[in-house]
Amino acid sequence: MPDKVTSLQVAERAGVSQSAVSRVFTPGASASQKTAEKVRKAAEELGYRPNSLARAMVSGRSRIIGLVVAYLENHFYPDALEILSNALQEQGYHVLVFMTSRRPGNIDDAVEEILDYQVDGIVTASVSMSSDLTRRCIQAGVPVVQFNRLQEGLDITCVTSDNFDGGREMAQFLVAGGHEKIAYIAGWEGASTQRDREAGFRAGLAEQDHALFAREVGNFDSDQARLAANVMFNVPVEKRPDAVFVANDHMAFAVMDELRFGLGLKVPADVSVVAFDDVPPSAWRAYNLTTMRQRANLMVRETVDALMAQIDHPGSIRPRNIAIKAPLIVRGSARVPENWPHDKGQQ
Repeated sequence: MPDKVTSLQVAERAGVSQSAVSRVFTPGASASQKTAEKVRKAAEELGYRPNSLARAMVSGRSRIIGLVVAYLENHFYPDALEILSNALQEQGYHVLVFMTSRRPGNIDDAVEEILDYQVDGIVTASVSMSSDLTRRCIQAGVPVVQFNRLQEGLDITCVTSDNFDGGREMAQFLVAGGHEKIAYIAGWEGASTQRDREAGFRAGLAEQDHALFAREVGNFDSDQARLAANVMFNVPVEKRPDAVFVANDHMAFAVMDELRFGLGLKVPADVSVVAFDDVPPSAWRAYNLTTMRQRANLMVRETVDALMAQIDHPGSIRPRNIAIKAPLIVRGSARVPENWPHDKGQQ
């Protein structure tokens, strides 16, 4: 087996110093274009690959970000996490993905394992952390940013949509559309997204002298959402809601399928259906779903900026909660108020 090619051999072939070779293969380090071209040409000719682990030991940076994910059934997460991974790679970081579940304690086990990889930072998506584990990360000097989750009282930055305001605006839209029996199908009740969307929705109804007519729980799960819809709508017409806000699009698709094909109801003639996320299938003609749009690109930008700031300036950046406005996207699954501006939320 041939000996492994070293950076010294590359330097000799390229006619540069060994430190110049190191700079060329170190993300963020400076090297002239001419030097970089010579070094990369020599490296290709010799079959040289830089030793990332060795470089990490010298620099104290692994250039690895740990990404903890629990919930990929919702279209929002695969799309958003692809954007997030690409954005981190543009910053010169590799992404190490750990799957866990939403059950308490599982996230702690995953993050404990991630810390063993000497990661430079952690992003958690669709999961929450314990206060003990947060302190452990802080003590280890590893910054954490929560994506699409909000936890009060922890010293970590959280990036979300403005779920409360989005729920409130959806209530205003449905009341303006003349609905009287307005229902809600909740997501997993341990999630801040569920909590804040429902709280904003209830507040919006109360501001207009309406109360929630019916409520079921779908747990952000298609099968449970379908069952919730059956329980809620398979009743005499006088007990049937005329509109339902579903906590996310993923559940709303199952709800609409059950209403139309399971119960023979028409959307929106018999019942208006609205939701939250605006994932790609929401715009499909089969659903044409009115929904609040989570602006994944902006959420990712804020997440990456917050993480890089903490990595570059350890201990000097205060954690904060970042809430990005979610615009209402009006399509055909809900009755549109007569006085609703034609250019407001239309797509």
